[in-house]
Amino acid sequence: MALQKEVWIKSIVDGLWPEESFMSKAVNDDQYVSNKTVHIPNAGSASAVQMDRSQLPAAYKKRTDNEVTYNLHEFTTDPVVIQFTEELQLSYSKRESVLREDRANLVNHVGEYILSAWAGGVTKVITTTGAAVKAHTASATGTRKALTKDDLLSLMAEFNAEDIPQEGRYLLLDAHMYQELITSLSNNEMAAYQACADLKRGILGQFASFNVMMRSSVLRYAADGTLKAKTAAGAATDNAGGLAWYEGAVSRSRGEVKMFASEGDPGYYGDAYSFLVNAGGARRRTDKKGVWVIRQDAAAAA
Repeated sequence: MALQKEVWIKSIVDGLWPEESFMSKAVNDDQYVSNKTVHIPNAGSASAVQMDRSQLPAAYKKRTDNEVTYNLHEFTTDPVVIQFTEELQLSYSKRESVLREDRANLVNHVGEYILSAWAGGVTKVITTTGAAVKAHTASATGTRKALTKDDLLSLMAEFNAEDIPQEGRYLLLDAHMYQELITSLSNNEMAAYQACADLKRGILGQFASFNVMMRSSVLRYAADGTLKAKTAAGAATDNAGGLAWYEGAVSRSRGEVKMFASEGDPGYYGDAYSFLVNAGGARRRTDKKGVWVIRQDAAAAA
């Protein structure tokens, strides 16, 4: 049966920003893409207001608008070969299985990049204050202070001070930090938290005005507070981090999506496939409001 490339391309397009993904909780900038660069208009400062103005005519001023730009990046999978004999000998469709796994891996890498783009350069940080727990990032040793509900209350206070709307606040935690948060809640708080769950949208609950989401891993920081790349080697002093944001303060965008196929390749005696996606993301506001990091703090040695 011939491969339906349009079906697979549509599955990637639909799967990039699924409703349950953290990436869907952002402004979609697809309309602003131009030659793999996104141009986001940012309105300048509002006009000054005076009470009981005494001087007329009032002075005219021109508003200066700003622009945020970011580039889309090209994500490609390694070509994979499925030989004719493999399709004959295996009881399941290896082609369908391979393509599903490659598609999922591609989407995951796009998500990891967008997460780092939102978090990169963020200097607004809440550090954890709880009891000592075992460090859990790759190669990390010793103990770190656990994430607690009080840390989220501090985070809420910072968002409130920035006049960030209550609706549309999100917090993404890794599996360990999420468990620490849940452990710190009382029975009544846990019941209220779970009552706000919306699993279809990836929301596990709500606390301190944040819709809480979870991912196996989120962010990793060096001891000096530098954000580490996903591919960077782990260190004993690394700290895990989560990201809090307002959906109007971050962006994501998608450009071209392609699937390449060479069916019946005489050199490989089978079919070869690969995927390509252009995608990107950035913090949306020039005033840098609405994005905070919540990062582990080292616990005192016992």
